[in-house]
Amino acid sequence: MLYRIERLLLDLACCAVIALGALITASVLLRVTLNSGIPDTIVMVRELMVVAIVLPLAAATTARAHIVVEFLSNRMPMRVQGWLVVFGGLFGLLALSPLLYAGWNEAVHTLTGGSYYFGQLNLPKWPGRVLFLIGMSFCWLRLLLLVIADIRTLRAGGIPALSETTSSTFVEEKDHS
Repeated sequence: MLYRIERLLLDLACCAVIALGALITASVLLRVTLNSGIPDTIVMVRELMVVAIVLPLAAATTARAHIVVEFLSNRMPMRVQGWLVVFGGLFGLLALSPLLYAGWNEAVHTLTGGSYYFGQLNLPKWPGRVLFLIGMSFCWLRLLLLVIADIRTLRAGGIPALSETTSSTFVEEKDHS
């Protein structure tokens, strides 16, 4: 079920990127040809960028596709690397917690207060705030599930899945030996 939700969020982010491209292209073409523009383009672009960046975070977490620096950890034993993955996950959970708290407060404030952007269209602020909260919440949940699964794997004597580059590096080393 969580995979389907992550896929939906990823698809929505793709739609946001397409909408960003179309909105910017239309705005530029209108400026060049008719010396006009789309009202509140800057607000819409800002909100769509948040959607395009935050919604796919859970899918990136599932794929363990976040940026990692492995020049030192690759030289450590696999078991130690597994515990470093758990430590990184726990640190990520702690780092995302204030963002979740602030996102919740901001979403509740804009929903109850009825805040709008000042502009020609008076666009409401709540959709961007709620989508930010949804994206961060699912990223935090997926990260929590990965940390729990990694700890279980380590306690059972296994090695948790590492990032793409780490696992492919060690597969190549195993093939050569």
